Amino acid sequence: MENGSKTLKIALAQLNPTVGAVAANADLLRSIRAASGAADIIVAGELFLTGYPPEDLVLKRAFLSHVADEAAKLVADTAEGGPALVFGLPVAEDGALYNSVMVADGGEVYVRHKVHLPNYAVFDEKRLFEAGQLPEPVELRGVRVGVPICEDIWFSDVCAHLQTQGAELLLSPNGSPFERGKHAKRVHHASARAIETGLPLIYVNQIGGQDELVFDGASFAVSGSGDVVAQRPAWQPEAHMLSLTGKADGWQVDAAEIAAADDDLGDIYAAAMMGLRDYVEKNRFPGVLLGLSGGIDSALCAAMAVDALGADRVHCIMLPSRYTSQASLDDAADCAAALGIKLDDVSIAEPVDAVEGALGGLFKGTNADLTEENIQSRLRGTLLMAVSNKFGNMVVTTGNKSEVSVGYATLYGDMNGGYNPIKDIYKTEVFALSRWRNENLPVDGLGPQAIVIPTNIIDKPPSAELRPDQKDEDSLPPYDVLDDILFALVEDELSVDEIIARGHAADTVKRIEHLLYVSEYKRRQAAPGAKIGNRNFGRDRRYPITNGFRDARA
Repeated sequence: MENGSKTLKIALAQLNPTVGAVAANADLLRSIRAASGAADIIVAGELFLTGYPPEDLVLKRAFLSHVADEAAKLVADTAEGGPALVFGLPVAEDGALYNSVMVADGGEVYVRHKVHLPNYAVFDEKRLFEAGQLPEPVELRGVRVGVPICEDIWFSDVCAHLQTQGAELLLSPNGSPFERGKHAKRVHHASARAIETGLPLIYVNQIGGQDELVFDGASFAVSGSGDVVAQRPAWQPEAHMLSLTGKADGWQVDAAEIAAADDDLGDIYAAAMMGLRDYVEKNRFPGVLLGLSGGIDSALCAAMAVDALGADRVHCIMLPSRYTSQASLDDAADCAAALGIKLDDVSIAEPVDAVEGALGGLFKGTNADLTEENIQSRLRGTLLMAVSNKFGNMVVTTGNKSEVSVGYATLYGDMNGGYNPIKDIYKTEVFALSRWRNENLPVDGLGPQAIVIPTNIIDKPPSAELRPDQKDEDSLPPYDVLDDILFALVEDELSVDEIIARGHAADTVKRIEHLLYVSEYKRRQAAPGAKIGNRNFGRDRRYPITNGFRDARA
């Protein structure tokens, strides 16, 4: 508050912590506090001090001790005056571990525990934390403040209890991962809680990539009537100051910016790009390496890599075989030139001949088949990994979700790599994103604002070029058909009968379902990639590798 007037300044600390880097995260919060001296309160995200999600790190006693030490230092910092701090951390109390929020002001500290522990999709908090009791408000700068944590605002009870106990304002720290359509759900729940309680709610979300999860920020505030009265941009770390005024009928957020939302393709591109950038940066790789084939998947991944890291940290290699067309060589060169990246050419023709010669005796009397195709892919993977080992750049693998779903990828070949930015992006979306990128520069993108994926790459029929005149549609349905079936099977968990009723051929649906199940063993060995949809392979969708089920009703 200022001079006894009923005003309050709250800094929304939409920040990018690193999981496990507790001291660095604490220093990040200190830097924000030093730069936000006019604020009364600074609010950071859920489990900010550890980074979210810390997973089983919180089961390690030495880690929790380190967290407690750094938290105590942050509390001590507030004894010297300046803004109060609201931040998330794990707290061990009476033999139990809680997902908690700490409120520190004037050297004093208050702790509140999360009540609703999500245990679905990518979340498994019930195996790590105990649920807290319904929390009481905290007296902070003369205001009774409730601090519901993330999932606590998805249900009515926590906020309702806080209101009955005299809360005047709700501050909600969050660690909410990005997925298609997620922001609208956040606003829906926040607005519902505000309407039910009549209290303004300030929602602060973290930003950044953490393995398969990406956090988009997009923090906001809603009035006591449920209207969005402040909206911060997605994908941008910041500490933004909101002003509130206390009136006879309660606290109100003063006029604030309503940042425009990005379009769906822009959000997907930004999520994939940020996921790649933070995976590389937080794991301290000097740069990335990928095979640039002249096809659309590797071209899109190269564009994302340049946008994420800059052209000087992206190295591409063309690995032609006897089946690689001149058009593919030209397209790869044109793409590299448009992105301003280094492109080397390493032929696999002689290594393929050598391997086939070595196996000639064992394979005598057999016909060439998928085995010989996979030799080419695996040699490419081996060569890329050798260059990675020699110079330190991480290999980016480039299989889209359509291919990953049906096993149209080679283990220890084109699946080699440390991270896959398009792992959760279907092939039809790859085409759409490529067109989008040619017309747009993403938020914080380091690449050129130009056509970076040659139109010929987008327009030509996709091919692995592992045999003469090969096309993807020789083995798979057209991608618009395949993706509709896969979306129904994976994202919506529809039955075979329901998918057939959408107009798809029964034999095709059954075949795709079979390919989806029998490819699970490959996916278990695949590189991580940014979660984009509501059912990514890995944390979201956990199917058995050994699986005798097929939809018996079909």
